[in-house]
Amino acid sequence: MIPPTDRVVMISGANRGIGLAAAKHLASLGYTLSLGARDPASIPMDGLGDALTHRWEATETETSTDWVDTTMERYGRIDAVFLNAGVEVGGSLLTGTEDEFDLMFAVNFKGPLWLARAALPHLKASGHGRVINLVSLAGKRVMRAKILGYSASKFAANALTHAIREDGWKDGVRATSICPGLVDTRMVEDVTPAEGAFKIDPDDIAQTVAYALSLSNSASVAEIGVNSRFEHML
Repeated sequence: MIPPTDRVVMISGANRGIGLAAAKHLASLGYTLSLGARDPASIPMDGLGDALTHRWEATETETSTDWVDTTMERYGRIDAVFLNAGVEVGGSLLTGTEDEFDLMFAVNFKGPLWLARAALPHLKASGHGRVINLVSLAGKRVMRAKILGYSASKFAANALTHAIREDGWKDGVRATSICPGLVDTRMVEDVTPAEGAFKIDPDDIAQTVAYALSLSNSASVAEIGVNSRFEHML
């Protein structure tokens, strides 16, 4: 297990939901945090100490480089990145629009790609770099045709995790996709779970992130499925 003290973790989408839950949990464990959001002022800082906050917009490539550079200037190292920010706007098989598909691939795949690419040299330099990618069980199987675009973008996000694992392996970089079902966040606030299903508490995902960060280089976990209902394979 790798102790959190002096380890610097970047978290995208840290202003609410899973990102904020992860930030609070990791801060309580002693991690040093660099937090990104479209509006950094919207990040509630209670319990987060003197964490760095920075503007990050998934659709603006230069904000990834700027955030990584600012984090290095402040802390001198980056040990982990939690690629958390995401969006779901449908993308139905039959009625999904070009704009819907483009937005979800921009936010769920390309934004994390640019951030990971900017951070990778520093993750490799740490010798135990970690990339935690919030994918989804929708990125493992397509349950509903009306969210094809979301599923497709999350399949792409999962591919990104595996590409990072392959590229960074010899330098001690380990990448993990966390693939939850329904999590109790704003994204699914209007969704009623099916009979026998439930919404996962964001704090449970935060603890899963901490677990993945804590593992040594010899305990690589590529994917973690977190179910919100019974499934035979996931």
